[in-house]
Amino acid sequence: MSNRLIKSPGAAPLYNQISDDLRFKILAGQWDTGEKIPPELELCELYHVSRITVRKAIDELVREGYLYRERAKGTFVLSLDGTTEKQHYTMVQSFTKEMQELGKTATTLSATVELIRATPKLAKQLNISTNSKVLQLRRVRGTDGQAFAYFITSIPYVADFSLDSQEYYGSFYDYLASFGIVINEFKEYVEAVVATDELQSILQVSEHTPLLKRVRMTFQTEKNFHEFSECYYIGNKYRYYVDINKQ
Repeated sequence: MSNRLIKSPGAAPLYNQISDDLRFKILAGQWDTGEKIPPELELCELYHVSRITVRKAIDELVREGYLYRERAKGTFVLSLDGTTEKQHYTMVQSFTKEMQELGKTATTLSATVELIRATPKLAKQLNISTNSKVLQLRRVRGTDGQAFAYFITSIPYVADFSLDSQEYYGSFYDYLASFGIVINEFKEYVEAVVATDELQSILQVSEHTPLLKRVRMTFQTEKNFHEFSECYYIGNKYRYYVDINKQ
């Protein structure tokens, strides 16, 4: 969800929209357990609402067990427990199709795949049990032979999924579709981040290069399928477009 709230008749109350956005960011790992979230006045400016509205949103997350307050200190993340509210969208695009719409051909320059065990945080993000098997895919992608994006994608592992990295050089969503998994819901947020040593090495950029981090959680509710991805783009090589008509 963006910071643009829906204020039309029939839309969810503003405080519900804010609590939904904050809940998603907690589940996506923007703030760790015990970390302080932005103060109420900062959230008022971020969402362009009154302090009363922000306070109602926070109260809801406190009741659900996501947040707790400390007098004179602020509001902190309590846990990753709770029920995730999902927002519906009609279209989820792969990177491949996104590049096609921009008149470019996407390529995967490298791909590695491994089986890992779900941490408590990843288990919540994927709606699975802690220590369950997770397929984690890491890919460097780009166009015209030049890398400008690094993807870390995690999905619950089932035996049908290949552990051969060569299977993941094409569209990941097309690969999922071959198993009857068609993503029909997603949430994401975008933020600017500093290039860590690891990202500098992978994307071949300097420490001063601006990067765009895009965190995405996707779902196919009919199959109880969840995907969690962290994507890093070189800032001067990528633009993020939002079509507000696709709702």
